[in-house]
Amino acid sequence: MKFTLKDYQTEAVADVLTNMHKAKKRWHEDGDTHAFSLTATTGAGKTVMAAAVFEALFYGEDDYDFEADPTATVIWFSDDPSLNEQTRFRLMEASDKLNYNDLVVVENSFSHESFESGKIYFLNTQKLSKNSLLVRGYDPDADEESGQGDLLAGARPDLRSHTIWEVIKNTIEDPNRTLYLVLDEAHRGMGASKSDAAKKSTIVKRLINGAGSVPAMPVVLGISATVERFIQAMSVVKARALLPNVEVDAIRVQNSGLLKDTIVLEIPDETGQFDTVLLRRGVDKLRLSTEAWSAYCESEGLKPVIPLMVLQVPNKPNTDDLGRALDTLFDNWPVLKSSNIAHVFGDKTNIKFGSHTVFHIKPERVQDETEIRILLAKDAISTGWDCPRAEVMVSFRPAKDKTHITQLLGRMVRTPLARRIPGNELLNTVDCLLPFYDKTNVKAVADALMHGGGNESEPTLTGRKVLINPLKLLPNPDIKPDVWTAFSNLPSQLLPQRAAKPVKRLTALAHELAQDSLETDAGKIAHAEMHKVLDAASIRFSSEIQAARKDVLTVEGVSLRASLGNKEISFDAFVEDADFAVIEDAYRRAARFISPDLSRTYADYLADKNDSAYSREDALLEAHTDIAALGLVSEVGEYLNKEADGLTVKWLTAHRVAIKNLNDERQDIYRQIREMSKEPQDVDVMPPRTWILPSTVLDSDGSETPLPVYNHHLMTDDNRGFPVELNQWEIKVLDKEMKRAGFEAWYRNPERASQDSLAIAYMDSEEHKLLRPDFVFFARKPDGDLVVDIVDPHGIHLSDALPKLRGLAEYAEKHEVFYRRIESISEVDGKLRLLDLTNGLVRQAVLKSDDARALFRSEYAEDYLG
Repeated sequence: MKFTLKDYQTEAVADVLTNMHKAKKRWHEDGDTHAFSLTATTGAGKTVMAAAVFEALFYGEDDYDFEADPTATVIWFSDDPSLNEQTRFRLMEASDKLNYNDLVVVENSFSHESFESGKIYFLNTQKLSKNSLLVRGYDPDADEESGQGDLLAGARPDLRSHTIWEVIKNTIEDPNRTLYLVLDEAHRGMGASKSDAAKKSTIVKRLINGAGSVPAMPVVLGISATVERFIQAMSVVKARALLPNVEVDAIRVQNSGLLKDTIVLEIPDETGQFDTVLLRRGVDKLRLSTEAWSAYCESEGLKPVIPLMVLQVPNKPNTDDLGRALDTLFDNWPVLKSSNIAHVFGDKTNIKFGSHTVFHIKPERVQDETEIRILLAKDAISTGWDCPRAEVMVSFRPAKDKTHITQLLGRMVRTPLARRIPGNELLNTVDCLLPFYDKTNVKAVADALMHGGGNESEPTLTGRKVLINPLKLLPNPDIKPDVWTAFSNLPSQLLPQRAAKPVKRLTALAHELAQDSLETDAGKIAHAEMHKVLDAASIRFSSEIQAARKDVLTVEGVSLRASLGNKEISFDAFVEDADFAVIEDAYRRAARFISPDLSRTYADYLADKNDSAYSREDALLEAHTDIAALGLVSEVGEYLNKEADGLTVKWLTAHRVAIKNLNDERQDIYRQIREMSKEPQDVDVMPPRTWILPSTVLDSDGSETPLPVYNHHLMTDDNRGFPVELNQWEIKVLDKEMKRAGFEAWYRNPERASQDSLAIAYMDSEEHKLLRPDFVFFARKPDGDLVVDIVDPHGIHLSDALPKLRGLAEYAEKHEVFYRRIESISEVDGKLRLLDLTNGLVRQAVLKSDDARALFRSEYAEDYLG
């Protein structure tokens, strides 16, 4: 893959491959058909996950312990040819193995007898309609009851030996093929009403379930953000078994940084015609976004991000009105040229608006055609369309068109660099200006946008903010430098990965350290150290390895002996020497266990030591035999992984400061390497640069209530204030802490998964999660030394109260040197009580307890307010 997959993508790919392997096995052994879905919110990278699945399916993938399927053939099916073309391009963009010839668009000239293995064939609904040249001449419904499809006499198109239905039939019936059907946007074509029951199946259902002589599809994978209708349709097919659906947690997608954290909605503050006013403001925002991205990319040494503004218009726009809107654009941004504006309307021709001619562009080309700065659109442009550089939208749609607005804006939430910009909410934000909305009806838009893709049928995205007319906050200039230094040294934590591989993590780290000139010849050093580890393992587990080596070199079996006279049957065991193919197969399996790259260099290392006793070929065979034996001893893997983790931690610790001095892109790579662990890993908090927060609360009647404003926060508005809505506990805590002697500053820890948020790992129901304590306080001791406190009010009525307490206790035990106090606060019997987790006795009590309420009532707790 050309892209590094996010952890949730890696896990989803592994689960999809597991299902595919099961489905293939059951199809060839028992003729059973199967279906399952891959469900992920809009923007989760479903096509990237599909590319990783296809790479493993066709070529095998050691990271998933998945061997290539030489029988695999894939049909990628959607209801839109342009969506297919966009998917085809994205697959090639994401994969370094899938090439142009592997991805075949089935055109009317297609004339093969069956689909080939190792290829993905793109089909759409139109190609299977009765009027299509690919179908003409074949009616799969000609005799449904007899199961015989008929060729219509004289109807077969010239020069075509098989219709597309016959191609599908031949492929399914070939014992050396496994046909996988992938339905893109799988919820489409699955609707079924009472009136539909008496009609023929839809094209999609016919493709899945078979019709006439065409068999049912062996394996069906539905990909979509919402697949309820697909699952329902699959469940009513009696002969088809359902495998576990692969569902991607929407929270993990938002936390990954692939989606923007904040959507800002701007509306007029008074009644009137404000379309040109907000259009001018939209241009100003686009210009500011361009400057911000230019400055950031230049400082980071990156290719510039060129922001785009989408101007959404009604389905039947008035050309004169649009002409005047374009006049406003050109007047407000004089450097704008005609070539900077394009449209994606259904009429795919150049259109005249007033004195301006606007050319048409295909939706899939918008992202890469960076000369386009303003895009005119009507609806959601096209299914599956997104444009990560689209930063601003101005919608001329009226309030009754809420769905059109939210679904288009929902396609504009991908981050341009496929990662969150640390501490800078301005660059993690998309702006939407709604001149025809007011405070009474904009809340419906905000509520819809809290769901993936702006579609209320998708899951709520915890961590996303939708703000109406917000404030921009910057670092408080009154905060002393040593406070910022202390803040940036606080240890935060990262969630571990389910499928972590320590040797892969070590070699990835070595590659990056060498690239940044932080560790010369890091790759060679890493392999040399692991060679020593494997040498030590060979001695430490010598008896187990010798037994395993014997197993590698021999093949055991049984022969059946049947007597024709007395009809008795007996089995005789036999043992034969393994040949080259058997040994190499065992070596390849061990290489997946140890790591292919390390196995290769260790084989060369062993062969070099044996060169004097064997020819090079024989020395390598001996080495492969040794490695195959190592792979059969589980203790070797555990020992190797432990030592690989040790060297990784050593290097990350040694180069921690140097890594912090790298640009954001390079730091993010090391952050991902830290995450490639089975245990939570420490990482420094990054200071915030720009925040965007609400200054008012919008009530249901459209009125606004100003938020309370507090001083001394690390981030402030122009008046040194920090607007925030706190609950009663939090108000009491803030008041108490600000009155303490030496108080200097405070930090409201963000709930979102950003790098400026302090996160602490805890275990809940055998799953690692992250808590984000509410407050961090900074104070001066009488001698001038700075101290840091964590204070976290949390309700003990919640089921996660005790797991979070344990997580805080474990964090405090490991990191108490950074803090004066780490206090968890809760209300018990009408009083706020605290547990100070920097106290060892309190930590022990927390780790042993099974009742959070009892802890706050015990002698280990004390009154918080005194």
